[in-house]
Amino acid sequence: MAGITVFESVAAMREAVAGWHAAGEKVALVPTMGALHEGHIALVTEAQRHAQRVIVSIFVNPTQFAPHEDFKKYPRTFDDDCAKLVAAKADAVFFPPVEAMYPAGFATRVLLLGPAAVGLEDRFRPTHFEGVATICCKLFTQSRADYAVFGEKDYQQLKVVTRMAADLDLGITIVPLATLREDDGLAMSSRNRYLSPEHRALAPVLHRVMQELAAKLRNRDDLFKAVADAQNAIITAGFELDYLEARHAETLAPVTSLADGPIRLLLAARIGATRLIDNIAV
Repeated sequence: MAGITVFESVAAMREAVAGWHAAGEKVALVPTMGALHEGHIALVTEAQRHAQRVIVSIFVNPTQFAPHEDFKKYPRTFDDDCAKLVAAKADAVFFPPVEAMYPAGFATRVLLLGPAAVGLEDRFRPTHFEGVATICCKLFTQSRADYAVFGEKDYQQLKVVTRMAADLDLGITIVPLATLREDDGLAMSSRNRYLSPEHRALAPVLHRVMQELAAKLRNRDDLFKAVADAQNAIITAGFELDYLEARHAETLAPVTSLADGPIRLLLAARIGATRLIDNIAV
């Protein structure tokens, strides 16, 4: 791809990283599944604040999709993604084929507890984080990067990956980046392109309701009533609500009062065929 180095093998990536490290340069990894938008480019910019070299992985990971989910439909826009990365001045793309990441006989998974087993995304997508953690563990060890940058939009994922990297002594620092939003508050996501015009107009309700809920909790309103009212507001607006909960911001354990904080509000809801997730701090 003109303008950016593309690694299709682990060996090629490791050779380049070894050269960068030998020159005293730090390396940051931005793991993605492609279909890049401004939120992803912000991750690249954040990575550049921490390291002299930035690799962006583009790999639609089959093991984090359940059988009923959209693996085959997930948008694949490699040429457009690379053009955006050239403009962002990323150094390289890691673009491995599936058979290189999961060769014949592959039989290892990362077993997760802690923030991966708290009844949020894991309740609705029970195999999802196992797939995420396995691919991230591979990417971290394959790239030998010093940093990996993740957005806070996938907040439970961020906590899962941070815990795994620490627990397994992977030698990589996980850098979080605040959620990027559209002007109307909708969290940027590759799945937003699936929204019909009508549903796109409704989608910002989610962020607005969470902001109102956070304000009530900061005002010391009754936690259980405030959360229940917010849940009802989302359902009344026409969404199918998977969850809207107040959780401890680090462990993701349920909280019973503001004294249990710091608190994070986490949400997942469906509008039409599109599932949206979001979260904010209280």
